[in-house]
Amino acid sequence: MIVAIDGPAASGKGTLGKRIAEHFGFAHLDTGLLYRAVARDVLARGAALENEMVAIDCARSLDPASLADPVLRQAGIGEAASIVARIEEVRTALLQFQREFALRKPGAVLDGRDIGTVVCPDADVKIFVTAQPEVRARRRHLERRAAGDDISYREVLNLIRQRDARDAGRASAPMRPASDAVLLDTTNLDIETAFDAAVGLIKRKIGQ
Repeated sequence: MIVAIDGPAASGKGTLGKRIAEHFGFAHLDTGLLYRAVARDVLARGAALENEMVAIDCARSLDPASLADPVLRQAGIGEAASIVARIEEVRTALLQFQREFALRKPGAVLDGRDIGTVVCPDADVKIFVTAQPEVRARRRHLERRAAGDDISYREVLNLIRQRDARDAGRASAPMRPASDAVLLDTTNLDIETAFDAAVGLIKRKIGQ
């Protein structure tokens, strides 16, 4: 069984994906880590994130074991990942790994921005998680302040809006809900309520 969870930054899709996988005993992949890892490796080579040749080479030579690197969870890497993710050949290089992961038994949960539309268009369940930009910015602002980052809410909101525009406007695999995805708006939901709603959606889809 394949569960595809898509949505913009700070919508809650990553937390939901992890918890859903644990609940059902499925494997979980935060596909954003793949692009963060590519960005990390591009920067480690001293290249610009827009350098397509270097980015493609980093994607093709990516070591999946390096996805546990704590550096990938740092705030700046997320913005960098959004830049390399615009490169079509980077996405192509990472596609096979994602599709092979999706075939893990007894099931897999993949979260990202193009899982239901490109990576796993035949997923058994597709959920598009969203929330108002201001709410997502508040969530991300709290996370960054807790990590010791002295960034303002207004700066975070601007970054959220810029990233939304990049992710939705890129030519290759833009972020958008699949035509058969269920929309889950977490603007006014806490994580427990959102989790219960997602589990309910999945159970209904699989006839439980």
